Amino acid sequence: MPYPRTEPTASGMLDVGDGTSLYWEESGSPDGVPALWLHGGPGGSLGSGWYRTHFDPTRYRLIGIDQRASGRSRPLVTESRDRLADHTTQRLIADIEAVRQHLDIEDWVVTGISWGTTLALAYAQQHPARVRALALMAVTTTSREEVDWITEGVGRVFPAEWDAFEQAGQRLPGERVVDAYARRLAGTDREARADAAQAWDRWENVHVSLDDPGLREHGHLGPELREGFATLVTHYWANDGFLPGDQAVLARLDRIAHVPTALVHGRRDISGPAVAAWRLHQGLPGSTLTIVEDEGHGGPGGSATLTAALDGFS
Repeated sequence: MPYPRTEPTASGMLDVGDGTSLYWEESGSPDGVPALWLHGGPGGSLGSGWYRTHFDPTRYRLIGIDQRASGRSRPLVTESRDRLADHTTQRLIADIEAVRQHLDIEDWVVTGISWGTTLALAYAQQHPARVRALALMAVTTTSREEVDWITEGVGRVFPAEWDAFEQAGQRLPGERVVDAYARRLAGTDREARADAAQAWDRWENVHVSLDDPGLREHGHLGPELREGFATLVTHYWANDGFLPGDQAVLARLDRIAHVPTALVHGRRDISGPAVAAWRLHQGLPGSTLTIVEDEGHGGPGGSATLTAALDGFS
């Protein structure tokens, strides 16, 4: 069962230099086990605070961060498009460390969903001494194979919808679909950016629609959010999550082999097939992998499993 959605007991904006301020919030017990939640995207946010329901508020000191350029962090990517090249996974990892130091936390349980699992794994590999455990749901590593699947391969399942998505990207000869969208969303043509963001947002709903076909042909974000989300997603995905070659998550599993890890993934997650979670599990002998048979990219069963793992880690 989920825990009550408690309200933050503290929050703030942390200046991390280069004109960026990160929004952070704290909830739960001040004396509890420190934990960090990393949201999805890139370009998502902490949203309504649903993530807090996974954590026992009497046992955890929970920290949430709106990743740079999204949510309540400032500036938003749509306000600083000229600085898009500065956005990398390595910069996000440095941001996490800045928050940890600011809040005087020695180490913490690191958790996340979707893109947040990639960021959690990359952070743990960069700073293994700061991670007590990993609890990850809807697991991704943002490899080129995964990105090409979600932007091109899954079109075999939704051919009509993918054809519209591909055409809206207006890709050049030899250009990957994700690269075409990244190019258009980083450009100066406001109308082209808006059209690309709308088409990207619609495709996001298509490939998560196995359980709810009514989602197709609709987006999931309002016009004020979709352009920022699509800009950041395509920027990171077009660059292999800024984790190329020997920096890829699967290439550095030895750095976190000692970290207790719980992996939770939906069998029906066609956006990110379970093979990514399986490969992680195979490379981390101390990990557990729970496949939720009747769910896709997150759901109540996966959330309950994640909560049970977090109860154990606390």
